[in-house]
Amino acid sequence: MNRLPSNRLAARLLVGTALFVSAVSIGQVTGPLATVAHAATPANPVAGKADAQFKAIYTKEWTWRQEEFKGEDDEDSTDQVTNHLPKVDAATQDRRLKYWDGIMKELEAVPQADLSPEAKVNYGIYRDQIAVLLASQQFRDYEKPLNADSSFWSNLAGGARKPFHTAAEYKAFIGQMNDIPRYFNEQIVNMRAGLKRGFTPPKVTLAGRDSGLVNVVEAKTPEDNVYYTPFKQMPDSIPAATQTELRAAAVAAITKSVVPAHQALLKFVREEYFPGARTDLAAETLPDGKAYYQSKIKEFATVDMTADQIHKIGLDEVAKIHAQMLDVMKEVKFQGDFPAFLKFLRTDPQFYAKTPEELLMRAAWIAKKFDGKADQYFGYLPRSRFAIIPVPADIAPFYTSGRGGPGVYLVNTYNLPARALYSLPALTLHESAPGHAFQMPIAAEQKDQPEFRQKVYISAYGEGWALYCEKLGEEMGMYETPYERFGMLSYQMWRAARLVVDTGIHAKGWTREQAQQYLHDNTALADHEIETEVDRYIAWPGQALSYYLGEMAILKARAKAEKALGQKFDLRNFHDTVLKLGSVPLPVLEARIDRFIAEGGKSPYPAQ
Repeated sequence: MNRLPSNRLAARLLVGTALFVSAVSIGQVTGPLATVAHAATPANPVAGKADAQFKAIYTKEWTWRQEEFKGEDDEDSTDQVTNHLPKVDAATQDRRLKYWDGIMKELEAVPQADLSPEAKVNYGIYRDQIAVLLASQQFRDYEKPLNADSSFWSNLAGGARKPFHTAAEYKAFIGQMNDIPRYFNEQIVNMRAGLKRGFTPPKVTLAGRDSGLVNVVEAKTPEDNVYYTPFKQMPDSIPAATQTELRAAAVAAITKSVVPAHQALLKFVREEYFPGARTDLAAETLPDGKAYYQSKIKEFATVDMTADQIHKIGLDEVAKIHAQMLDVMKEVKFQGDFPAFLKFLRTDPQFYAKTPEELLMRAAWIAKKFDGKADQYFGYLPRSRFAIIPVPADIAPFYTSGRGGPGVYLVNTYNLPARALYSLPALTLHESAPGHAFQMPIAAEQKDQPEFRQKVYISAYGEGWALYCEKLGEEMGMYETPYERFGMLSYQMWRAARLVVDTGIHAKGWTREQAQQYLHDNTALADHEIETEVDRYIAWPGQALSYYLGEMAILKARAKAEKALGQKFDLRNFHDTVLKLGSVPLPVLEARIDRFIAEGGKSPYPAQ
């Protein structure tokens, strides 16, 4: 699952991001979190005072943050609909920078040694959350509010596809539509500022990314516009006369506000922004580029590692997985070399669905098959369920093969010859259950934790967990053929290769073609998917590093617990412990598993 670009960092409550600076490498935890790896101790009066000081800070800032970003929306959002969009102008951005700088100073004044054990964990998570937000403002990420994967206009359109339930929500959405011209104008000013200093996505990754704007502008009627989607089928609880009024107001908003704003933005990106975008690919060629890329490594991977270190890990892991892939080739008795096997997998019709419905039904079958195994591997199951739906047609050509989150598993049915059925079990385990559509709801159910933990999405943890679920599928018997197992290995290879490709592009001068060829030679991904993925890595530096590094941390923690606990090790208790954390930096996860071991591997949930 690929979360949103950095311009929406705070608005989506740190979706896909966190910075944790106390770990020198995967598996090494230092600082206050290391002291809480074992059983907690009772609170004392000094800790109570320090805890209260810390809680007052994060409660104040969290309330401010939610108010500040009201109206930011996309298909994943479950926030209340508001009648406006947030302000994003330069003065507002400067005010946010100063506010978070002040919050950081307040945090530094908290006597950390006096905090209770649980508050020390929360402090480490929260402080680094603020550090990420602060760094994003300092580097002026808001001047680059798009990448090859997402943009502020596609995020808004995604929000328009959600159903509403009350007349008040529909009225608020109409107000939001009428605020789009102001919002888009402020974004254009920011993009011009980024353009002026060479702070843009690389030009090569922007080709065709205006399609979402074109679809809005060229809709034949207001009723054909994506922004009219919620008004097509309205709840019966809303009186018919009110529905008529709301639909008329929506048509007026689309005609007078939505379409003209998209026309102006389309003109800007086509005539000014895309032509003027930088031609260099590497993040290190951006203003203050080396520091910028290092900040993105920390933001997405939550560890303090260099590009060279990560590149080396990637090369080693690619070699290891390649050997396993060759074993599968022998198992199926393929006559030919590795490139010939990949060509066979990419081209043989037996591996591809004939219709979108077939792909969707296969995904549903795999998800349901997991349901029958869930209680063998997890003690705590989320209360929420998810739907399986196709990726909307207007974004599908540039969208990933699948994406999951609370309530939804999106399956890309565009270009079926690029959607291998042998990879679908791994994709489904990653994006639905027990991956994103499983982990994120469990995090939201932990009401005993502060909201900044319930609603946070840290990429290294979330993507690491989802990738771990792909590997877990082998243990669960989810891969019924050697080809499906090869699909899992190809996905593992894909994420390991990202370590090589991302650092290669952004720190070692790799070309787009070099990155594409590396994935072509080492994975069974279709060429269309390779092109889409490489453009995402180019335009979104650092995000691709989170997956494999996160999985490595979980696997290492599990191996440590298995060895230490022996017969006492219960895999369900381990999984429940990992998931109950919410979404945390990798060193926090590792420290919690140390405590899990010290407590004898017991379940984190009270006995029923």
